[in-house]
Amino acid sequence: MTATINQAQGAAHTRIYAYGAARGENYVPNDDLVGPIDSSDEWIRQRTGIVTRVRADADTTAVDLAAAAALEAVQRSGVDPALIDAVIIATISNPKQTPSVSAIVADRIGATPAAAYDVNAACAGFAYAVTQADALIRAGAAKYAVVVGAEKLSDIVDPTDRSISFLLGDGAGAAVIGPSDTPGIAPTVWGSDGSKADVVGMNETLVDFRDGKAPWPTLRQEGPTVFRWAVWEMAKVARQALEAAGIGPDDLAAFIPHQANMRIIDEFAKQLKLPESVVIARDIETTGNTSAASIPLAAHRLLQEHPELSGGLALQIGFGAGLVFGAQVVVLP
Repeated sequence: MTATINQAQGAAHTRIYAYGAARGENYVPNDDLVGPIDSSDEWIRQRTGIVTRVRADADTTAVDLAAAAALEAVQRSGVDPALIDAVIIATISNPKQTPSVSAIVADRIGATPAAAYDVNAACAGFAYAVTQADALIRAGAAKYAVVVGAEKLSDIVDPTDRSISFLLGDGAGAAVIGPSDTPGIAPTVWGSDGSKADVVGMNETLVDFRDGKAPWPTLRQEGPTVFRWAVWEMAKVARQALEAAGIGPDDLAAFIPHQANMRIIDEFAKQLKLPESVVIARDIETTGNTSAASIPLAAHRLLQEHPELSGGLALQIGFGAGLVFGAQVVVLP
């Protein structure tokens, strides 16, 4: 007779305990970037809503930003770092392909020997990582998890590129997730469409750069294609996430979309028919587009400016290179 093995069973529900944030040390206004792209402050504001963006010092890495954000989240959560058994970091800007950012960050915050791995899902990375942390905790594979979106996109920017260079910023946002008596993270609507892989992403490979066949790889995008996809397809995903949570737009306290472009955010709000009472995150105006970091950075700022949102429901949605997307409703800590 074959022996029966044990199978783990975790908490019935999870929630976000706290957020942490770290932004690049320098505010870079539009006027500092317009020369190489033959543009103007007015053009960037009208097209994107960005007035300035944060960029890190040359010797600050995505690892440094991630560790600082994670440390704040852990301290605010009140969870002993020794009890954190999973660290998941969403990033596309690890300065080394290995080791992972997460393993180093786990050590820096005192969470060794937590399981640690990175997620590469671009601007949907934070939503993906929240989904995984929620599943790991409910499956009994972890009790507490730290989830971070961290990017230093200024390392992979071509200052002469008009498609994306002026959008990008540097920063990290983190969340501590753990067991809850009531549901705090609704089912996620997530997915991908690799047939559109060329629409946004790196323009060269590291191998071609090594072999002298290409310049240093930088981010590029087909702006109009990405804009149309985000506005029309992602509004559908946002509605599906509300349905999955069993709520309507009127039940939301906040809407925290990926900070890609102010026009996309405004169009989302219109299509979702969000009531005036819903506070909409518009962190892009002064932070820029920080890819995987943008949702937790925006959530952190929203709670700083509107502490009354604590305990309310927020719809968050990330979307970007892959193409990939992820959306879920969460209870704000």
